[in-house]
Amino acid sequence: MQDKFCYNMSMFNIVLFAPEIPHNTGAIARSCFVTGSKLHLIHPLGFHLDEKSLARAGLDYWKHIEVAEYLDFDEFLSKNPNARLFLVETRAGIKYHEAKYHAGDFLVFGSETKGLPPWLMDKYADRIVNIPMKDTGRSLNLSVCVGIILFEALRQNEFCQLGVRIEK
Repeated sequence: MQDKFCYNMSMFNIVLFAPEIPHNTGAIARSCFVTGSKLHLIHPLGFHLDEKSLARAGLDYWKHIEVAEYLDFDEFLSKNPNARLFLVETRAGIKYHEAKYHAGDFLVFGSETKGLPPWLMDKYADRIVNIPMKDTGRSLNLSVCVGIILFEALRQNEFCQLGVRIEK
Protein backbone atom coordinates (compact mmCIF):
# COMPACT_ATOMS: atom_id res chain seq x y z
CA MET A 1 0.00 0.00 0.00
CA GLN A 2 1.12 3.47 -0.77
CA ASP A 3 0.19 6.65 1.05
CA LYS A 4 -0.99 9.68 -0.84
CA PHE A 5 -1.93 13.14 0.26
CA CYS A 6 -5.36 14.41 -0.54
CA TYR A 7 -5.32 18.03 -1.66
CA ASN A 8 -9.02 18.56 -2.39
CA MET A 9 -9.78 21.04 0.38
CA SER A 10 -13.18 22.36 -0.76
CA MET A 11 -15.45 22.63 2.25
CA PHE A 12 -18.88 21.21 2.83
CA ASN A 13 -21.63 23.64 3.75
CA ILE A 14 -24.10 23.04 6.56
CA VAL A 15 -27.34 24.99 6.13
CA LEU A 16 -29.79 25.35 9.02
CA PHE A 17 -33.23 26.55 7.97
CA ALA A 18 -34.84 28.41 10.92
CA PRO A 19 -33.02 26.59 13.74
CA GLU A 20 -34.75 26.98 17.10
CA ILE A 21 -32.50 25.53 19.80
CA PRO A 22 -29.21 27.33 20.52
CA HIS A 23 -27.46 24.29 21.95
CA ASN A 24 -28.17 22.27 18.82
CA THR A 25 -26.75 25.05 16.67
CA GLY A 26 -23.76 25.19 19.04
CA ALA A 27 -23.12 21.45 18.65
CA ILE A 28 -23.44 21.80 14.87
CA ALA A 29 -21.06 24.75 14.92
CA ARG A 30 -18.55 22.55 16.75
CA SER A 31 -18.89 19.93 14.00
CA CYS A 32 -18.25 22.69 11.46
CA PHE A 33 -15.23 23.80 13.49
CA VAL A 34 -13.58 20.36 13.59
CA THR A 35 -14.29 19.61 9.92
CA GLY A 36 -13.63 23.00 8.35
CA SER A 37 -17.22 23.26 7.14
CA LYS A 38 -19.07 26.53 6.65
CA LEU A 39 -22.26 27.14 8.63
CA HIS A 40 -25.18 28.92 6.93
CA LEU A 41 -28.08 30.15 9.10
CA ILE A 42 -31.39 31.06 7.49
CA HIS A 43 -33.64 33.26 9.63
CA PRO A 44 -35.73 33.30 11.65
CA LEU A 45 -33.51 31.95 14.43
CA GLY A 46 -34.92 30.86 17.77
CA PHE A 47 -32.05 32.54 19.62
CA HIS A 48 -29.64 35.46 19.50
CA LEU A 49 -26.09 35.47 18.13
CA ASP A 50 -24.80 38.42 20.10
CA GLU A 51 -21.52 38.03 22.00
CA LYS A 52 -23.21 37.66 25.40
CA SER A 53 -25.51 34.87 24.17
CA LEU A 54 -22.63 33.03 22.49
CA ALA A 55 -20.51 33.24 25.65
CA ARG A 56 -23.40 31.95 27.78
CA ALA A 57 -23.78 28.96 25.46
CA GLY A 58 -20.04 28.18 25.74
CA LEU A 59 -19.37 28.85 22.07
CA ASP A 60 -15.85 30.15 22.54
CA TYR A 61 -14.84 28.69 19.17
CA TRP A 62 -17.60 30.61 17.26
CA LYS A 63 -15.09 33.22 16.06
CA HIS A 64 -13.05 30.44 14.44
CA ILE A 65 -15.79 29.15 12.14
CA GLU A 66 -17.17 30.67 8.98
CA VAL A 67 -20.82 31.62 9.48
CA ALA A 68 -23.17 33.24 6.98
CA GLU A 69 -26.63 34.54 7.85
CA TYR A 70 -29.56 35.08 5.51
CA LEU A 71 -32.92 36.77 6.01
CA ASP A 72 -34.69 34.01 4.07
CA PHE A 73 -34.15 31.19 1.57
CA ASP A 74 -34.35 33.54 -1.41
CA GLU A 75 -31.41 35.54 -0.08
CA PHE A 76 -29.52 32.29 0.55
CA LEU A 77 -30.05 31.25 -3.08
CA SER A 78 -29.11 34.66 -4.45
CA LYS A 79 -25.82 34.60 -2.55
CA ASN A 80 -25.12 30.94 -3.43
CA PRO A 81 -26.51 30.67 -6.98
CA ASN A 82 -24.56 27.53 -7.89
CA ALA A 83 -25.25 25.68 -4.65
CA ARG A 84 -25.69 21.94 -5.07
CA LEU A 85 -28.24 21.15 -2.37
CA PHE A 86 -29.13 18.03 -0.43
CA LEU A 87 -32.18 18.41 1.80
CA VAL A 88 -32.30 16.16 4.84
CA GLU A 89 -35.75 15.08 5.97
CA THR A 90 -37.00 12.40 8.32
CA ARG A 91 -39.13 10.17 6.15
CA ALA A 92 -38.66 11.28 2.55
CA GLY A 93 -36.12 10.83 -0.23
CA ILE A 94 -33.37 8.27 -0.64
CA LYS A 95 -31.21 6.86 2.12
CA TYR A 96 -28.39 9.28 2.95
CA HIS A 97 -25.61 6.82 2.06
CA GLU A 98 -27.03 6.31 -1.45
CA ALA A 99 -26.48 9.97 -2.39
CA LYS A 100 -23.19 10.94 -4.02
CA TYR A 101 -21.76 13.96 -2.24
CA HIS A 102 -19.15 16.27 -3.73
CA ALA A 103 -16.89 18.73 -1.98
CA GLY A 104 -18.66 22.07 -1.80
CA ASP A 105 -22.16 20.58 -1.49
CA PHE A 106 -24.75 22.29 0.72
CA LEU A 107 -26.44 20.00 3.25
CA VAL A 108 -29.75 21.58 4.28
CA PHE A 109 -31.51 20.80 7.57
CA GLY A 110 -34.85 22.09 8.84
CA SER A 111 -35.86 23.34 12.25
CA GLU A 112 -36.09 20.99 15.21
CA THR A 113 -39.89 21.09 15.50
CA LYS A 114 -41.06 21.79 11.94
CA GLY A 115 -38.42 20.31 9.66
CA LEU A 116 -38.20 21.80 6.19
CA PRO A 117 -41.21 23.58 4.69
CA PRO A 118 -43.24 21.60 2.14
CA TRP A 119 -42.68 24.20 -0.61
CA LEU A 120 -38.92 23.71 -0.28
CA MET A 121 -39.16 19.92 -0.39
CA ASP A 122 -41.43 20.15 -3.45
CA LYS A 123 -38.93 22.41 -5.21
CA TYR A 124 -36.01 20.02 -4.55
CA ALA A 125 -37.85 16.69 -4.41
CA ASP A 126 -35.03 14.94 -6.28
CA ARG A 127 -32.42 16.17 -3.75
CA ILE A 128 -33.94 14.82 -0.51
CA VAL A 129 -32.07 12.31 1.64
CA ASN A 130 -33.06 10.66 4.91
CA ILE A 131 -31.52 8.70 7.75
CA PRO A 132 -33.36 5.39 8.19
CA MET A 133 -34.80 4.92 11.67
CA LYS A 134 -37.64 3.16 13.44
CA ASP A 135 -41.00 4.87 13.22
CA THR A 136 -41.39 5.85 16.86
CA GLY A 137 -42.94 9.25 16.24
CA ARG A 138 -39.66 10.95 17.13
CA SER A 139 -36.52 11.54 15.15
CA LEU A 140 -32.86 11.96 15.95
CA ASN A 141 -31.54 15.19 17.41
CA LEU A 142 -30.69 17.76 14.73
CA SER A 143 -27.01 17.91 15.66
CA VAL A 144 -26.75 14.10 15.47
CA CYS A 145 -28.33 14.16 11.99
CA VAL A 146 -25.86 16.80 10.82
CA GLY A 147 -22.97 14.67 12.11
CA ILE A 148 -24.20 11.54 10.34
CA ILE A 149 -24.69 13.23 6.97
CA LEU A 150 -21.55 15.40 7.18
CA PHE A 151 -19.27 12.49 8.01
CA GLU A 152 -20.78 10.33 5.27
CA ALA A 153 -20.07 13.15 2.81
CA LEU A 154 -16.51 13.43 4.17
CA ARG A 155 -16.04 9.64 3.98
CA GLN A 156 -17.18 9.54 0.36
CA ASN A 157 -14.58 12.22 -0.38
CA GLU A 158 -11.81 10.37 1.48
CA PHE A 159 -11.86 12.97 4.28
CA CYS A 160 -9.99 15.34 1.95
CA GLN A 161 -11.52 18.39 3.62
CA LEU A 162 -9.72 17.41 6.80
CA GLY A 163 -6.33 17.30 5.06
CA VAL A 164 -5.62 13.82 6.39
CA ARG A 165 -3.39 11.18 4.88
CA ILE A 166 -5.23 8.60 2.87
CA GLU A 167 -3.91 5.05 2.52
CA LYS A 168 -4.56 3.43 -0.84
